[in-house]
Amino acid sequence: MKDIFKLDGKVAIVNGGAGGIGEVLSMGLSIHGATVVISDLNQEATEKTAQKIKSETNGEVIGLAANVTDEKSVEDLMQTVLKKYGKLDIVINAMGVNLKRDAFDYPMEDWDKIFNVNVKGTMIACKMAGRVMREQKQGSIINLSSVRGQRGYTGGNTGYCATKGAVEMITKALALEWAADNIRVNALGPALIITPGTQHIADNPELAKKYAQAVPMGRIGQTKDLVGACVFLASEASSFMTGQTLFVDGGLTAG
Repeated sequence: MKDIFKLDGKVAIVNGGAGGIGEVLSMGLSIHGATVVISDLNQEATEKTAQKIKSETNGEVIGLAANVTDEKSVEDLMQTVLKKYGKLDIVINAMGVNLKRDAFDYPMEDWDKIFNVNVKGTMIACKMAGRVMREQKQGSIINLSSVRGQRGYTGGNTGYCATKGAVEMITKALALEWAADNIRVNALGPALIITPGTQHIADNPELAKKYAQAVPMGRIGQTKDLVGACVFLASEASSFMTGQTLFVDGGLTAG
């Protein structure tokens, strides 16, 4: 039982791996022994992130460009990884966008864009990974949900909340469909996490205080807070767990 959190010999793809949360999750997987493929839209960004992580962990880390909203692109990514490493054990779908718009005037082109990445992209990535994992009769898929998949929020977040609710149900439905093939599908549900895209909140004392006061633990989440939960869901430690969202939220969804 002492090795149940180890990822030695595991091959992982992190979609959105060059982003704030994706990069840190990729680092965590590498630290715990996994071979990590950083996948994102920009090849240069994936290679730069891969090199950064490799220099710190001395692990096997590579970068490959892919567009999660395009089935052929994701299928090519999976086949490239299979050709190079012979298997695929873990897929993390850490990509996502938020377009804050007033609900009375929400432009449908923006609605389509956020659903295209957050929902369609998640489903395509799950679908293509699932096909590979079905042949192997094993695998762990981890989607990035949010507390906003459970709790609504003001400030133009209708589209974002709707997409994260959809990710919740994709996770549950696929977990049921694929359980017989030993493919586990779970999700991470963070509260607000400080990333380059939300750094302006941390840099504004009044705004940071407002967000921190809403969290029972009294602080805003950091990307490193997600690593332990991610490694747990990726490892044998969670081998009898599927269809669940593990909330990393300082107690926000507890009440």
